[in-house]
Amino acid sequence: MGDGDTAGRLVRPFALTGGRTRPSRADFTLITTVTAVDPPPTWATRPQPEHQRILRRCAEPVAVAELAALLDLPVSVIVIMLCDLLEAGRITVRPPHPVTRNPDLDLLQKVRDGLGRL
Repeated sequence: MGDGDTAGRLVRPFALTGGRTRPSRADFTLITTVTAVDPPPTWATRPQPEHQRILRRCAEPVAVAELAALLDLPVSVIVIMLCDLLEAGRITVRPPHPVTRNPDLDLLQKVRDGLGRL
């Protein structure tokens, strides 16, 4: 038998978070964009291997949900690890832009009517 799960992961997700099950901050949604700080702060400690994987993927802006998919980890684990990186000054966070337009009620009515005919 192998040492990892079917995805080949050797470390279980709860070990990556140090057993934590809740993020330390509420900065992250599925569509929050994160970017690695380049160059990293001089005072920052060397990140753990999984944190380094996240930082490599965040060289360009990436959404939290996409990052979780790319790294094949649960979103909850990614968010906890992103909290660590944010607190260490290794990433920047951009919340989603709020939608300020009012919905087109006529269009919504037509969609609803069309769905009702199906």
